[in-house]
Amino acid sequence: MPKLNLTRREFLKASGASLFLAGLPLPGFTKDKPPGTISVILLEGGMDGLTAVPPFGDSNLLKMRKGLTPENYLKLNSFFGLHPSFKYFAGLMAKNNASIVHATNFPYTKRSHFEGQNLMQGGGLNPFSETSGWLGRALDLARTPGRSMSLDMPLVLRGMSDNDNFYPANIRSSSNLMTKLIDSISMSYGKEGSEVFKKVSKKSTQKDSIVPRNPASLAKFAGKAMAQEGGPLSSVIKVDQFDTHASQGSDEHGRHGKQLTLIDDIIAGYKEGLGDAWDRSIILTLTEFGRTVFENGTRGTDHGYGSVGLLAGGAITKSRVISDWPGLSKKEQFEQRDLMSTIDYRSVCAACIENALGLDHDLIADKVFFTPKLPRVYNNIFS
Repeated sequence: MPKLNLTRREFLKASGASLFLAGLPLPGFTKDKPPGTISVILLEGGMDGLTAVPPFGDSNLLKMRKGLTPENYLKLNSFFGLHPSFKYFAGLMAKNNASIVHATNFPYTKRSHFEGQNLMQGGGLNPFSETSGWLGRALDLARTPGRSMSLDMPLVLRGMSDNDNFYPANIRSSSNLMTKLIDSISMSYGKEGSEVFKKVSKKSTQKDSIVPRNPASLAKFAGKAMAQEGGPLSSVIKVDQFDTHASQGSDEHGRHGKQLTLIDDIIAGYKEGLGDAWDRSIILTLTEFGRTVFENGTRGTDHGYGSVGLLAGGAITKSRVISDWPGLSKKEQFEQRDLMSTIDYRSVCAACIENALGLDHDLIADKVFFTPKLPRVYNNIFS
């Protein structure tokens, strides 16, 4: 059998997802342990919110995208449905452990992958204006090290301090590499921090730390790590290939539907891994933009504006669809082509930070998102 040689870039692409962990509460550094954990699923390419959560109560939906709307959607209420790929998520909705924010996005309208992804991770006022990420800055404010346990830290987790990395992988002798990296990190934290990292180093060499890098396995690993005493408070899983310009499909067997199944699997993996810690967890999706309302000539969609955000976790105790619905008629579309965003998704991220890390909303608005008057939507999600 011929040997298969993959470059690191090819290997990451083939694996379908990447995991990043951060925020280790250290004795003597962390004043009080934050109340929960926060996890972000980055959906790169632009998830189609109108396919993921079709507003079948809008009479214009099927007129404009009949070939993109699933016929066997799961009914949520009299107006919104859920794509059939979200079977597990639908179960969480039924148990009041999940919610949806529709017609939402970061305030970015230019439809560039590079700019949009940078803004959704950096959380600044303009693309490429920040060298740190909104979650990393939040971890800094919560007095937890914003250092990522990964090979390649994403911008969203970068804090204001120096960064060191560590990553669980299914590679021969990778546990030796992990131990060396953790030892290097621990040296920068002094005596008290060193003791915590020694425990992490021991865990990293155990059999269950060498995991497959499929999305569900990574989520389960992340959940187990965050559930441990003194474990990380935050995780990020990155999934790409949501850029469906052609042959997008409508049901769970189509291109976009298969990507939505990955999201469902990730959320299921988190719940299994977190165990009892599920009750203090919040998980949210993040995508750089939505897709066009109209189906294009190649049975796909192009870069849009408004999309949908999926929230899950035991921190949610009442499921709901949160939306200030803008409508889908031509005159109601953004620039007569896209779903209008009527909810600033930074407000949703701020509410999740407030719940998980115990920070004040005004502090988050000012120091994390640099927008002092950012609306507070906490009660819409967590009450």
